[in-house]
Amino acid sequence: MKKQFSGILAILGGTVIWGSAFIAQSVGMDKIGPFTFQAVRCALAVLFLFPVSALFPGEKSFWDSWKDPALWKSGIICGLALFAASSLQQVGLVYTDAGKAGFLTAMYIVFVPFLGLFVGRKPGKNAVLSLIPAVVGLYLLSCTGMNGINKGDVLLLGCAVAFSVQILLIDRHCGNLDGIKLNCVQALVVTVLSVPCALLTEKINLSLVASCWLPLGYAGILSMGVAYSLQIVGQKRVPPTAAALLMSLESVFAALFGWLLLHETMTKAELLGCGLVFAAVVLSQLPEKK
Repeated sequence: MKKQFSGILAILGGTVIWGSAFIAQSVGMDKIGPFTFQAVRCALAVLFLFPVSALFPGEKSFWDSWKDPALWKSGIICGLALFAASSLQQVGLVYTDAGKAGFLTAMYIVFVPFLGLFVGRKPGKNAVLSLIPAVVGLYLLSCTGMNGINKGDVLLLGCAVAFSVQILLIDRHCGNLDGIKLNCVQALVVTVLSVPCALLTEKINLSLVASCWLPLGYAGILSMGVAYSLQIVGQKRVPPTAAALLMSLESVFAALFGWLLLHETMTKAELLGCGLVFAAVVLSQLPEKK
């Protein structure tokens, strides 16, 4: 029980960071392209995580642990899924607004238990029931007053599927691997794949990149570096369906930070949405009768 509680706290910590990082990403994307932002952000995460991993050497020596084939295999697999999810989200944001994007991305809460059935991960009854208030709450929080479907929405649904795959892959591969090193490898994969995409599709201005040092640093070190490491640590102790529901609180924290830092107002529908998502998370964690 204590291990599961610590896992919940780790995922919640990462979710709070992701929610606040929406502001950093929004500010940074005003000046530089999505793939440039993604490449620099993940490169900063690698530069941060590699020396930090020395503080947690584990059973093997520092260099021997980095030579582990299982670490690189798992990191590359998870990194490919993360690159697909992040890229689909960034491109989808070009065609749709941020509110709808947040809702559609969070639809991984529906896809995770569904896809989990194919890998022998059967969710509990409470987790399935909690999907109903979660979906309704996310809609009220993100999509009220929005109509129509465009190609950006389709891309973002693909992003939700990719994030679902990434969550299930983390659950499958984290095992006994070091969370910081695993995150470092997947961040390296996203960096390597984002660089050619940025060079081919965007005009890179180094002075503009330098001017975004604060949002890039926040999104790179805290969001990619710390939060994704907390996700891996948390998923070692929390089932993937419950983890996905906990991570859906990202939309709630994004709205709260927007209210606190940017003085954005919240409607009654948005407040109700926050309450429903929170209730869904609580429901998913309630013990079930045997």
